[in-house]
Amino acid sequence: MTRETDAGAAPGVAGPSRAVVLAGRRSGEDPLAEAAGAAHRALLDIEGEPMLLRVVRRLLTRPGLEHVLVNIDRPDLVEALPGWSAIVSSGRVSLLESTDSPSRSVLESLEAAGLDAAPVLVTTADHALLDDAMLDAFFAGGSEDADLCLGLVPSAAIRARFPEAKRTYLPFRDERYSGANLFYFRTPASRAAAEFWQRVENDRKQPWKLARAFGLANLALFVTRRLDLRGAMARASRVIGAHVEAVPLSIAEAAVDVDKIEDLELVRAILSAR
Repeated sequence: MTRETDAGAAPGVAGPSRAVVLAGRRSGEDPLAEAAGAAHRALLDIEGEPMLLRVVRRLLTRPGLEHVLVNIDRPDLVEALPGWSAIVSSGRVSLLESTDSPSRSVLESLEAAGLDAAPVLVTTADHALLDDAMLDAFFAGGSEDADLCLGLVPSAAIRARFPEAKRTYLPFRDERYSGANLFYFRTPASRAAAEFWQRVENDRKQPWKLARAFGLANLALFVTRRLDLRGAMARASRVIGAHVEAVPLSIAEAAVDVDKIEDLELVRAILSAR
């Protein structure tokens, strides 16, 4: 299912009290960090501040958000950051060492964050442009019926704002969408989505293989683009065993994550223009 968002609308779902920031790397190599002269890609400089800390500080300003868990493969690098001890002293932030599998890291983070007791927002350290407008729109577009809400940005919004940007899109009958790195695990049942991801994560950049994991009939519908986003989410929910709802966001910046030097340059240009 999908639900259109309006940043000025009344919230569709209550905001979380807990959040997870994923900052782990898939391997020891980090060409982006090396090119930018950083010890870790999560610590890339954004307006004089490590990117990870920028995301954490943004989340800590959210009303009702009590705790942020950072999942990273090098906790020691974070602990050595100037200002980190002050953040930790608040008792609202903690570190968890990541594994070499992003999906397993998510599952472990959800467990550590206490998904069984309260909803958990999951985002990433490279979401350098994350702001209240995105989060407000995301929660406004969610549904109390959903186990998991995920943010997506239509290609039309991205092309209009960043015509030269290259993104990975999932094509549907109505539109193509790029991920926004916003996942709201609202109920314990949403864990099934992370478990499904663990089975297909190696195909995350190959839409056709990803669709195949949902079954041959669904694959045929996907290949021929006969599924719109709402229909695709309904079918995905049945396969996964949890109610997954897509939240389309009209804010193009929500789709910008820092995966390569061009992304870093784009983020810095956007922020310098504000």
